[in-house]
Amino acid sequence: MNKILAIFNRYRESILYLFFGGATFVVSVVTYALFSVALQWGPTLSYVASWFLAVLFAYLTNRIWVFRSQVTDFQGLVREVWQFYLARIVTGVIGWLILMFGVHTLHQNDLIWNGIQNIFVIISNYVLSKLYIFKEVEEAIEDKINE
Repeated sequence: MNKILAIFNRYRESILYLFFGGATFVVSVVTYALFSVALQWGPTLSYVASWFLAVLFAYLTNRIWVFRSQVTDFQGLVREVWQFYLARIVTGVIGWLILMFGVHTLHQNDLIWNGIQNIFVIISNYVLSKLYIFKEVEEAIEDKINE
């Protein structure tokens, strides 16, 4: 059991990001399917609505559990939220372009291409979060561990 805990602690961030990335993927795919199939919204409206819900879920889980943000002041929180959403807007637009390419150019199923674009988005978001958005938090945690 100690070995399992040691492995988890060593790779905690990656494991939690993959777990919550998977959960975000589920939120995105399920809400997209709900909007697209059940409500019969078009691909763009379904994508935008599911994107907003998935980003909200991702921000909360990344902030609390994955990167353990220590930001408590209002200005820092606004900066963190702004950077997180800005990064998600960029990857969201690219994800939408991937979806539209698959649906309108290749004339393939929108549910399949929504899954494909989600994989790209999850990987891109991790890199942006790790290297840009939560970088100061990670450095502070590493400094505390090394003390």
